[in-house]
Amino acid sequence: MRFGSFVIACFVICLTVANAAQAQPQPAPQIDVNQKLAGFDAFMEKTLKDCNAPGIGVGIVVGDKLVFAKGYGYRDYEKKLPLTSQTMFTIASNTKLFTAMAAGMLVEEGKLTWDQPIKESVPTIEFYNSYLNNTITLRDMLAHRTGITRHDSIWYKSDYSTKELFERLKYLEPKESPRQIFLYNNMMYAGAGYAIELQSGKPWAQFVRERILQPLNMNNTVFSIADMLKQPDVGVPFTERRDSFELYKIPYYEEQQGVAPAGAIISNIEDMSHWLIALMNNGMYNGKQVLPPKVINATLEPAIALPNAAGQTRGWWEVLNQAYGMGRWTASYRGHLIAFHGGDLPGFHSQVSYMPNEHIGVIVFVIGNHTAPLYNPISYNVYERLLEMDLTPWTDRLLDIRLKGKKASAEGRSKEGFGRVLDTKPSHALSDYVGEYEHPAYGTLTIGMKDNALQFDFHKVVLPLAHFHYDRFDTPNDEENGKWSVNFSTNPQGDISSLTTSLDEGEVTFVRKPAKLDEAAAQRLIGNYETPTGGKFQVVYRPGSGLFIVSIGAPDQPLVPYKALKFRLPQFADVIVEFVEENGQITSLRQITPAGVFVSKKK
Repeated sequence: MRFGSFVIACFVICLTVANAAQAQPQPAPQIDVNQKLAGFDAFMEKTLKDCNAPGIGVGIVVGDKLVFAKGYGYRDYEKKLPLTSQTMFTIASNTKLFTAMAAGMLVEEGKLTWDQPIKESVPTIEFYNSYLNNTITLRDMLAHRTGITRHDSIWYKSDYSTKELFERLKYLEPKESPRQIFLYNNMMYAGAGYAIELQSGKPWAQFVRERILQPLNMNNTVFSIADMLKQPDVGVPFTERRDSFELYKIPYYEEQQGVAPAGAIISNIEDMSHWLIALMNNGMYNGKQVLPPKVINATLEPAIALPNAAGQTRGWWEVLNQAYGMGRWTASYRGHLIAFHGGDLPGFHSQVSYMPNEHIGVIVFVIGNHTAPLYNPISYNVYERLLEMDLTPWTDRLLDIRLKGKKASAEGRSKEGFGRVLDTKPSHALSDYVGEYEHPAYGTLTIGMKDNALQFDFHKVVLPLAHFHYDRFDTPNDEENGKWSVNFSTNPQGDISSLTTSLDEGEVTFVRKPAKLDEAAAQRLIGNYETPTGGKFQVVYRPGSGLFIVSIGAPDQPLVPYKALKFRLPQFADVIVEFVEENGQITSLRQITPAGVFVSKKK
């Protein structure tokens, strides 16, 4: 026993020494960057021209230094302003690793855990059911393995706060069991960001700024478009027309605050190089330990595997065995471990990656939605040059896909309207469709009227609606916001009661908002009532909750406002409860059912 204890003790000491040694920055590899990047400028100019890219920025970190930083094309295509290493870009989902790192700091402090149900640390978090409440961990949320699909339409172009998104997690029904499949989910990062606020006492942005950005001297990095625009060197979003090669300016995406922990950071190549230096050197920056090494390693640990889709579907086997850790993927790129993540918001696209064993990192910023995929081949091209590999024709591959996709998109849209039943009419007058329709997670979808036509209004997407057939109405196929199709449904009384539209990974039904009932109107209806057989019940009003039918020995029945003095019972769509008014007084209550009308007198 004593011998065994001695061996274990020695083993622990050896591990401690090894970890201490590992925590020190590794010496920078000796790479003649200028020599190995010979021809890279020509490659970039050709890529810019072939792919019609407005502007691309590239930064390269070797060891603990930014050794290359250059812009190609323009940060403002219209004004022909050059893109530089200081040009500000929204890095979108490259924010996620900052959130994972911030969460890991709280794990180190004992305020969160990676692998215990997060509800144990954050009691106010709620998922769809008790099984998920007792199962989902912080690692599950940060590794996209909760079994819950994206639901991006909840936050996209909405004004929801991070707290409001956190509170909507309970409405997201899982599609798969936890930890079985990779399902990317920005909402989970919003939830994790709010958990950071609850456990640290500081808003997510303040925590990230104080604990990560400031120690890394990322002094130009901000969290909003408004703050970005105060700086002199900013990127301007341009993209390509879908049916031509014309480049045009699009609006900045400014509604990222609710989902900020998933994608709000705005930075430049120089600031992001500080982040890469710390990641590549076990958390050390300028001689100081900024990021905990254990947290860096935790984010790199594979949490869920992905299939080799590119190899199996296209025969491209350079990237093998991708796995997601927390806030980033890892994979083998032609035999070299690579850690990486992309970021995509309208107009701006980014890739931040590094090879841990080679101590080489690459930052790529791209302007233009049509050129978003370029951040991968440009990064790969840099690695291949620095490691003296044969160059893979990535840009040729993607250009072929892009041009074929552009053609297929135009051909597909030319055939829209397939399956339309001709010579049908809406079941109601257009004004009957107008109203607000609600979903507990997605919020309010408004159907309005403009120029004698219906109008679709959802999270700042406002488009006209035209009749397609029966009770289906479609929007135009808009260049920015796409095409929306809405199908209205009626209740048993023949009223328009809900609408269904496709969002994210499935159909979502929005229910028409009930009429509003003020307290003064409610007070007229309360009182004691008696059925024809002498049974007695009450109608009571509860401020903030509404009217209820209360009977001894039965659950209280809420009355949902419908029209004037008519109400619905939530559990029976085909039943109406109507209060009868005679000479200005409520005299009875009528229960209207398919089987008949039953009257109870007010006593």
